[in-house]
Amino acid sequence: MGITLGAIWAQSLDGVIGDGKGMPWHLPEDLKHFKEKTYGYPVIMGRGTWEALPVKPLPGRANHVLSSRDPGKWSDGAYVSRDIPDLESDAWIIGGAQIYEATIDEVDIIERTLIDVSLADQLGSKAVFAPRIDRDFELVEDGAWQTSTSNALRYKFQRFERK
Repeated sequence: MGITLGAIWAQSLDGVIGDGKGMPWHLPEDLKHFKEKTYGYPVIMGRGTWEALPVKPLPGRANHVLSSRDPGKWSDGAYVSRDIPDLESDAWIIGGAQIYEATIDEVDIIERTLIDVSLADQLGSKAVFAPRIDRDFELVEDGAWQTSTSNALRYKFQRFERK
């Protein structure tokens, strides 16, 4: 059995994953879910995602940053490469949009948090979108809608697997 590559993200109903600087919501339950899924596994991200992290590197995970920039002080705590590294264990793609798009054909599993809000019109040209999940993937887990205890946002966790 080979290495499994997963992608994990949260998105609004209209597909927004960010506003160019980060996530346009605060959902502690999603952050907990993200940690539970990725802890102990390498995470792969673009430079923008790396720079937006509030804590660098993410603890308990080897942090890989895909960038054309040479490693330096900006990348302390991360492994920097131009391409997806050869890994010896399962790993997670954690963003941003360009990295999701570039790797979606390699991904076996998608863990998506769907947030019951629409933001594209509000954000306009700042809206950053999730990749399209095509027919190569099957929805295998579709959690019930839950309400955040911190801000009343509704959300649910979904898992897709490549057919």
